[in-house]
Amino acid sequence: MNIYDIRRGGKVLFLLVAIGVLITFVLVSNNLVNDLAAQERERMQIWADATKQIADIGRNPEADSSPENIDFLLSIIEQNHTIPVLLTDNSGRIMMHRNFDLPEEVDSAAPWIISPVNEEYLHDKLRSLSKRANVIDIVISDSEVQHLYYDDSKLLSRLSYYPYVQLLVMLAFIIIVYYAVNSTRKAEQNKVWVGLSKETAHQLGTPISSLMAWTQLLSDMGVDREMVGEMEKDVNRLSMIASRFSKIGSRPQMETDDLNTVVGRAASYMQTRISSRIRLTVNLCPTPLPVEISAPLFEWVMENLIKNAVDAMEGSGSITVDTLLDNNHATVTVTDTGKGIDRKNRKTVFHPGYTTKKRGWGLGLALAKRIVEQYHRGRIYVSWSEPGRGTTFHIGLPLASPK
Repeated sequence: MNIYDIRRGGKVLFLLVAIGVLITFVLVSNNLVNDLAAQERERMQIWADATKQIADIGRNPEADSSPENIDFLLSIIEQNHTIPVLLTDNSGRIMMHRNFDLPEEVDSAAPWIISPVNEEYLHDKLRSLSKRANVIDIVISDSEVQHLYYDDSKLLSRLSYYPYVQLLVMLAFIIIVYYAVNSTRKAEQNKVWVGLSKETAHQLGTPISSLMAWTQLLSDMGVDREMVGEMEKDVNRLSMIASRFSKIGSRPQMETDDLNTVVGRAASYMQTRISSRIRLTVNLCPTPLPVEISAPLFEWVMENLIKNAVDAMEGSGSITVDTLLDNNHATVTVTDTGKGIDRKNRKTVFHPGYTTKKRGWGLGLALAKRIVEQYHRGRIYVSWSEPGRGTTFHIGLPLASPK
């Protein structure tokens, strides 16, 4: 198992733990809300029983009508300062109301008088509450039944929204943590890329300069010109590699160029350096594809893609390179007939260090992604792959604006 399989498993584990925590918080919060709702229901039942006993005292001379008992029953009713209550008779007439935020202030000298505005408000509340289960029927007699409608207290109303608020906060926290960790990792990778590239270019610079001086000296000493010429080609190649690393370590200079020309040049270079048993076909777009491009770096991308395709075919097969015009984008596709890529690894192949080769470093496609997406504002991805049949890499670059 490689590091990216471990990381993928870690992401799944993190997601499962986060979901578990969220579900636990929501369940605990819902239990608290349900317990508080049950308590309010019990309080309203006691309130309804007290109302029935007061009504019985007025109707039944044998009932306990002592001042202590009446005061106790009235205290039960008066102690409700939080739960909005409506008491109606069989015809729906409102007999009592408590704890509603009425639109108009009640006259303290005559609190039993309800203004038309407040009456309309209370009837709207009654219609709303009658559609819910928060009602207790108070049987006063065989012919008289009162109905106690009650709403959730402000505390219960706020708590009922709490699980959803908590869910959103937890989701936001998880997303922020995930992106913070991801951004930190990418920033660290960028620093490593820049540092490695600059150091590589610096380390190559001295021996390349020395080799250039030696080729000049050999030429002056009369060494075979053809031999010296081949050495100069290799030295120039090393110099170009150093230049590429130098460009990776800093922002490269972009110039408008025809993508067909850049791709064709890279393919021609690779054509003479791959096995004769591998057929390389290049189909260039018949119309120019002007793009803002760093030709040395993009040629490096093409070389990496073609070399990876050669390695995937293990000695024989075919590689097809196409350039196309797709709306406002110039596209390049590199298709091989190699061993293919599993679907789960189509994004992982671009991660630094990922490789299926025994001696590979896993940096070629990571470099290609950095060059295409960070420097050329393009996109590179695996558009098609099937194990045993081959793979297609797709690159899209925005067309250059006409000057």
